[in-house]
Amino acid sequence: MPGKLGIIVLESAANIGGRVDKILSSWREEDHFLIPAECPRFASGEGKCVIRDSVRDRDVYILLDVCNTSITYQMFGESNRMSPDDHYQDLKRVIAACNGKADRITVIMPFLYEGRQHRKTTRESLDCAVMLRELENMGVHSILTFDAHDPRVQNVVPLLGLENISPALQFTQALLTEYEDLTLDSDHMMFIAPDEGATERVVFMASLFGVNIGMFYKRRDYTKIVNGSNPVIAHDFCGSSVEGKDVIVVDDMIASGGSMLDTARQLKEMGARKVFIFSTFGLFTGGLKKFDEAYQDGWFDRVFTTNLVYQKNELKERPWYFSVNMDRYIAALIDTLNRGETIHHLTKPAGKIREMVEMYKHGK
Repeated sequence: MPGKLGIIVLESAANIGGRVDKILSSWREEDHFLIPAECPRFASGEGKCVIRDSVRDRDVYILLDVCNTSITYQMFGESNRMSPDDHYQDLKRVIAACNGKADRITVIMPFLYEGRQHRKTTRESLDCAVMLRELENMGVHSILTFDAHDPRVQNVVPLLGLENISPALQFTQALLTEYEDLTLDSDHMMFIAPDEGATERVVFMASLFGVNIGMFYKRRDYTKIVNGSNPVIAHDFCGSSVEGKDVIVVDDMIASGGSMLDTARQLKEMGARKVFIFSTFGLFTGGLKKFDEAYQDGWFDRVFTTNLVYQKNELKERPWYFSVNMDRYIAALIDTLNRGETIHHLTKPAGKIREMVEMYKHGK
């Protein structure tokens, strides 16, 4: 049986961590489980971690958000915005400050650090693999992440518990709660993969809804690299007609959003009735203006992303946006693991999704 529960929340995940702690406290009827910790910086930009309470023999869960761009620190008198590298370095400081005294350490990293740098195509680093090996060597027992860009990164650390969790159930709940006029059959609905990498996610959800899939193929210019990747020339569609159907585009993340919006535009031009976008992580690195314009032009009807990463207030206020709350899900994962029980029923929600779809079809 694991030790007494303790939760360390880095500043990057302070909001969601506080809510998760309140949920667990209400479930277990205890005050709180947070272990105070901070990662101050010296004027040179160097940092350290200080844990304000004992972690000895505790079952420690460390929660962070490597995508939180809102946090800054002072370096040589100037403000410096924290990058994913800075957040990851703070995670290692927290683990080091535990000094081997914790009974077990589980890292909850919703957006897998460097998850997009998962393979080699030339002389380049494999950052995600290096990160996983580092955490394993530091004594981390397991890692919980959501919708990894390529789940095969688990092969790097076969002896480390790396759980890649899908928020498909929460997306289904959000869609079917918000919209009461959908017809869930293959004549009226399709799931769409915006590229080859999203096919597995789309096949999973489409099979539970009992509908067909379509896929866009990205034609790239392999003679040049722009912002770290080969630029997309065009998106070619493979699949049956989408005319008159409600289509759901599913992917792991929205970065700049250019490819996603081009996909939505083409679907509308092909006659789709409604276009919904499911994306686990809404980064919106290119800002929100082009989404505003695309929404006004009728390219899509709603964007659903989770609250697993930092969300600006201006995003949450957009009429086209829906935030899928994952607080209780994370609390349930922590609660179940700390009790020494299996999380299979939480990480494999196929049965619950199918049940929800059938209830919706029968108007319940």
